[in-house]
Parts: sequence; C-alpha cells; structure tokens
Amino acid sequence: MKQKIQTLCRQQLTAYPALELTDLVKALYQAEFGGGHLIQDPERAKAWLAEEMTGCARPASGHCSPQSEQLGAFSRVHLLPAREMGMSADTLFSLFMRSAREPAGDMAAFQAQLDCLQDMAAAHELPLVPEAVAAYLTSYRAQGCPAARHSEAFRAAYAPAYRVIRSAFVPFLPLFAAIDRLLTHGQPVTVAIEGGSASGKTTLGKLLSEVYGCTVFHMDDFFLRPHQRTPERFAQPGGNVDYERFHHEVLTPLRRREPFSYRPFSCRTMSLGEPVRVTPTPLCIIEGAYSMHPALAEEYDLSAFLQIPPDAQAERILQRNGAEMSQRFLQEWIPLEEQYFSACHVKERCTMVIPVG
Repeated sequence: MKQKIQTLCRQQLTAYPALELTDLVKALYQAEFGGGHLIQDPERAKAWLAEEMTGCARPASGHCSPQSEQLGAFSRVHLLPAREMGMSADTLFSLFMRSAREPAGDMAAFQAQLDCLQDMAAAHELPLVPEAVAAYLTSYRAQGCPAARHSEAFRAAYAPAYRVIRSAFVPFLPLFAAIDRLLTHGQPVTVAIEGGSASGKTTLGKLLSEVYGCTVFHMDDFFLRPHQRTPERFAQPGGNVDYERFHHEVLTPLRRREPFSYRPFSCRTMSLGEPVRVTPTPLCIIEGAYSMHPALAEEYDLSAFLQIPPDAQAERILQRNGAEMSQRFLQEWIPLEEQYFSACHVKERCTMVIPVG
C-alpha cells in the first residue's frame, strides 16, 4: 500500500506544486470512493455538469490539465479537454453516473491510507510538516472522514473542473468523443467494434448501449452454419463468419434505418433461431471479430480496434472459458483471427486503435 500511496502523492505533487494537504487527502478519497457523493439530485448534477463544461476555461496561471488523470480504480476526466475533443456533457454524465452506482471503497482501507500518509510525512518522505499533517488528520477523522474540498490555493492556481469516473472507462473516451461529434450532424451513425478474442468487444458494446440507448448487433450471431463449414471457406481470411448474410440481413436494411428482422445463429443448436425484430436507433453498434471484413468495412461511419496483449488475452480466456475451451481458442480460433487481421489489414482499416488489458 505504501508504494501505491507514494506514487499517487508524488504524481499529485508533480502535477500540482501549489497543492495543500487537503488536496492530497481529496485525491486519496477519490481514488478509494470515486465521486458518487456528488450525486444527491441526478437532474441537478446533470445540469451542473453541462453548465460547468460550457463555461470552463484555462486558469490565469496557464495550467493545462490532461484529458484524464488516473488515481487508481478511478480517474479524473477534466472538462475542458473533454469539451475540446468533442465529448458531450450527456455522455460524460452517463459515465459519471455509472461509475457512482456500483459500490466502491472501503473506509478501513481509506483509514489505512491516511495512516500511510501520516507515516510518510513523519519520515520526511513528503514536503509536508509532520505536526501539521498529524493535526489535520486528527481533526479530519473526528469529522468522520468526509469528502474533502480543494484548497483555495489549488482552486486559484488550477481552476479544477473535472468528473471522476472508473478508470476502466478511460481508454474509450476518444471513441465516445468521436461518436458524439458524429451525432451532432443529425445523421444516423454506424460503428464497428473489432478486436481479438477476449479484448472486451461485447463489454464495450454493452456500455455503449447503456450510455446511448443504441442498438447493438453481435457478429457471433453470424457464424457459419454447418453446411458452410468447408475447408475452402475456412481457408479464406475472415471466412469463418457469414459476412454475406450479415450484409444482406443487417447492413443493407440498416442503411435505410427502417424496421427489419434477422435470424441469429445458435452455437448450441447449430441452427438459425427465431427472427429478431429491430427498429434502428440513430446510433447502431456492430461488435465482434470479423465486423471489419473487407466486404463490410465500407458500411461504417467509425470503427475501433481493441488491441489486447497476448498474455492478457490468454489469461482472460482461461478465466472466462476454462482450461479445456481456452485450448480451442489458442489453437484454433485465435490463429484464424490473426490470419484475418493480417491478410485484411484490419487494424489499419479502423478509425482508431484502443489498447486494452
């Protein structure tokens, strides 16, 4: 724990030389508990964010905040860079709300972090007066360890304007901003989410659905039917998905944004299921490997490739699918994906590449 607290404190001291002890305590509090304490009235909190995001400006000191600032499981997303990259207040508020809804933080752990902070000050490992730190923390604990406020010195120097969200959402901020920019044009938007097995495509699709209320289509629903699984078909890069049927049943009618239906393939029954009826939303997401097949790639307004390191991918697959099934992924399905990625230049075709894992 000491190393974690040391790292966070040093990062804060480097980024904000004018900070005071209360600002360090605030950073520790946000790292442990997030920002849920700010949401007592959601509608008011949403209006406050929109107003603050519209009016925020660089401080007179010229300090430039980064797009995001990781504290641990939570990160600060600074409003001015978010606005400049095109992210809407509605999208950021949705991420903020989702970050606050899930239980977070442990008071005993937070108290231990305060002990560590006090010990570091006593050992002169921080540029703080040990007696002042001890007195502050005694008073702070007597108050029940509430959410701290930034000091006046911090506010004057840095004009802080940010929201705290889960760090797991941060890699996707450029994608959210790109979607928001496209949606401002008032035209339907179709987005593809590509990447290797266990890179988080389905999880991201679910998050996008929650944030935007959009329709999500899964490439897993378009695996080959038994009669299509020939050696010749599998020899084609990307041939182990029925991209022809996906184009005909989904992308073609989706282009018209009219109600339609498609039949998802079931790996359990090895057959097509009952029709799924769809009324397209302004934003539609296509998630899954092979979504950027050359026969499909031109249909999208935006595309993202989730890039996961091989070791992280193998670990996720093992945890998700178990030892026996993970061997099939490693020996059979992942090599097919890699062949497709390379032969079809999939990563290069995508609008953006997002490192994950």
